Amino acid sequence: MFSQDKPLKGAAVLVTATLLAGCGSLLGEGETEDAIVIGTTSTPSTLDPAGAWDGSWELYRNIYQTLMHFPNSSGSPEPDAAQHCGFTDTVSSVYRCVLKKDLKFSGGNPLNAEAVKHSFERTLDIAADSGPAQLLQSIDRIETSGDRTIIFHLKRPDATFPLVLATPAASIVDPAVFPADRLLETSEISGSGPYRLQDYKDGEFAELVRNESYNGSAEVKNTGVTVRYFKDSAKMVEDLKKGEVDLTYRGLTPEQITDFEKNRTDYPDIKLNEVYGTEIRYLVFNPQHEEVSDPAVRKAVAQVVDRKALVRNVYKRTAAPLYSMVPGGITGHTSAFYEEYGEPDVEKARQTLAQAGIGGKVRLTLWYATDRYGAVTADEFGEIKRQLEASGLFEVTLEGREWRELQKGIAEGKYPVFGRGWFPDFPDADNYIAPFVGEENALGAPYEHKVLTGTLLPRSRKESDRGAVSDDFGRAQEILAEDARLLPLWQGKLYIAAHDDIAGVEWCIDSSTIMRLWELDRKKSW
Repeated sequence: MFSQDKPLKGAAVLVTATLLAGCGSLLGEGETEDAIVIGTTSTPSTLDPAGAWDGSWELYRNIYQTLMHFPNSSGSPEPDAAQHCGFTDTVSSVYRCVLKKDLKFSGGNPLNAEAVKHSFERTLDIAADSGPAQLLQSIDRIETSGDRTIIFHLKRPDATFPLVLATPAASIVDPAVFPADRLLETSEISGSGPYRLQDYKDGEFAELVRNESYNGSAEVKNTGVTVRYFKDSAKMVEDLKKGEVDLTYRGLTPEQITDFEKNRTDYPDIKLNEVYGTEIRYLVFNPQHEEVSDPAVRKAVAQVVDRKALVRNVYKRTAAPLYSMVPGGITGHTSAFYEEYGEPDVEKARQTLAQAGIGGKVRLTLWYATDRYGAVTADEFGEIKRQLEASGLFEVTLEGREWRELQKGIAEGKYPVFGRGWFPDFPDADNYIAPFVGEENALGAPYEHKVLTGTLLPRSRKESDRGAVSDDFGRAQEILAEDARLLPLWQGKLYIAAHDDIAGVEWCIDSSTIMRLWELDRKKSW
């Protein structure tokens, strides 16, 4: 269990507790016979892997293939579309993969080395504001040898590159369908993953059927899955209780989770599965805006925010206080913000502002997504506003925007303070630091730091033994705490509510907390 009273440490676990009602599913438009129906509030922003670095990856993992993948209960990547991969030099700067024989896309075209090269180069060339090009920035050039060999020449040593190749950022797409110079604008896609996208309606559903031409590591245990996208978690839970949804993933509110936990006898035919998650929530300060350009303002906020009260009052202890951008359960995690700021202390915050010559109330506007991380996000920011204003040091205005609009504004650097969530690309401390720093990062707020971006991260990427770089990541987390440009708030647990005729729930989440739909199956007998 998480401790709510101490900085979080721990290892990944999955616990199952028996809970809720009804079984079977009622098929709607766009659903295959006996398809397992998944409910989620995490709606894809685009079907093109070059255009999304967000929850769209949940769908990509199941319809596109990658060279590498994360096997069950492991954060060490293994070949998927590749037959084998590995560095060919001693400094982790040249990476070679050989594809399996006779791979092809669901539309029938061959998946060869040129298709892989096309997939990576278009993501880098398009460089969509909301896309994952930054995650591939270590690539200098790609060459092919014959139909099956791909060689990645990296700009600098990067021992995390095999991990990157296991993420949906490295999804392989059909060159005949996905143009080299722009994002795909239709839902007529062709992938080589475990499923084929048979039907799709933006914001409503994705109908997946088994891809009979798939040749990869996954053992597909069902005939098809229909994913239903909900804007309202209340409607999602209502449909779960009625049996119109078999399983819910992402979007349950703390109140709904607590209801399931406390009223097990009311819902005897549903199990609530609690997964130790590596999802985090945090605030971003953009110093290019005058109101947060002074480090004293950012440090005062860090000194006032009470994470324990936040997870207690808003999340009903379904999350845990987080004192570092690197969460518990990830090698290299520390509690740098706790060490730097300790317990919330208004007087220390007042002194910090006074020493910087800042008097009177500091005015802040906090921006957040209204439709991305669940309905409780508004309550979360309401609690942060309450805490800051209760200190007497801040006057806070809240502004909520739909995700796509907020995402656009973030990319344009519009907001001085905004909330973000982060689901890991891969289970390594690097992935909780590197995407947020550097001249071009995922936050639209350049963050250059000579030691952090010039020494610590480059040095850590030369080390293939990821456990050996804890000291570098420890110092990196100290720098993040000192600068207070990113403020970690909490680390989430994942909850999956499923009817008890659904098997495979314990295996359906990979080490980067993305759902592998192929692990789910409907139990055949009772």
